[in-house]
Amino acid sequence: MKILHVITDLFTGGAEIMLYKLLSCTDRDRFEPVVISLIDRGTLGDRIEALGIPVHTIGMKAGKPTPASVWRLVSIARQLKPDLIQGWMYHGNLAAQLTGTFLPQSIPVLWNVRHSLYTLKYEKKITAAVIKFCASISFLPTKIIYNSQTGAEQHEQNGYSNRKTIVIPNGFDTELFAPSTEYSTSFRQELGIPQNTVLIGLISRFHPMKDHTNFLNAAALLKKQNPGLNVKFVMAGKDVDWDNQNLYQLAKELGLVDSMYILGERHDMPRITAALDIASSSSYSESFPNIIGEAMLCSVPCVVTDIGDSAWIVGNTGLVVPPRNPEALCAGWLKLIDMGIEARRKIGVRARQRIEQLFSIESIVQKYEQLYQEIIYE
Repeated sequence: MKILHVITDLFTGGAEIMLYKLLSCTDRDRFEPVVISLIDRGTLGDRIEALGIPVHTIGMKAGKPTPASVWRLVSIARQLKPDLIQGWMYHGNLAAQLTGTFLPQSIPVLWNVRHSLYTLKYEKKITAAVIKFCASISFLPTKIIYNSQTGAEQHEQNGYSNRKTIVIPNGFDTELFAPSTEYSTSFRQELGIPQNTVLIGLISRFHPMKDHTNFLNAAALLKKQNPGLNVKFVMAGKDVDWDNQNLYQLAKELGLVDSMYILGERHDMPRITAALDIASSSSYSESFPNIIGEAMLCSVPCVVTDIGDSAWIVGNTGLVVPPRNPEALCAGWLKLIDMGIEARRKIGVRARQRIEQLFSIESIVQKYEQLYQEIIYE
């Protein structure tokens, strides 16, 4: 069964990483995946091709599709002759649906929505327009996959067909992310951080909805209210580096430059995550943050903002605080710090067990494959 995945680009992000993990674990005796990236190969194109999976690029300019690029997309799809097309994210979903319309035979199309939708005000104008348009044609796809129950409900409230809904959460590699004293020791040695220093981290690309400002303000509060506390903060992800003037200026204004490690995009996230004492998400609009599950697999307790399905992910193994509230985020961190190392360790053990039981990548891939098979052979 040939499955054509259509995605906006292949730069490192939650949806792109989930696609890579899905492709890595797909049963290649039953399924033949192919990927079309509307823009370019990004950072994951080569990694996907290393799996033996073809990657085609269209070369579209972001937000500026042209007749030539649309024709190239349709032409490639016609040559590939897929049994099913799956879009990823709003623009990829729209492109997948358009592609299916121009194929000579009727092909089932799936949408994959990876986003919460608290308000369209959070979106760029063109993205908001695409969201609205997709709502108006949401009767067309065979199914609409959401990665969170919250996201599904929010999109249905904004006009998406509730008869098409299916929820398949994100899956996690339980071997790649794991507790590691070796990782923790080596990472702290790299940065010159003593082993007894409490390390609080935010691993996330730079984007307004990730709300790095919330994290930095909470960090400043923690330092101000507890001047004798031995604590440091680490941030990593695409565009999260000292060249980012927004981050640098805010860290400088808050007096955090000497307490903060801003590392940029790294390829050793399992190592960094395993070195944390507390992991955090500070977002105000997200569906299913991968960073939470990855930290939990490393037995790192989390303090998360109450957005998307974050509260469901952590269950009773972490703390949930309101978004856009640095005082609450700071209080959550302090509560875990005051618990002490042994109490945090016990919470971390339960956190890993929760991800293993509910969100292993193997179980999530089985849900995708079962869906593909049911649709193709129905």
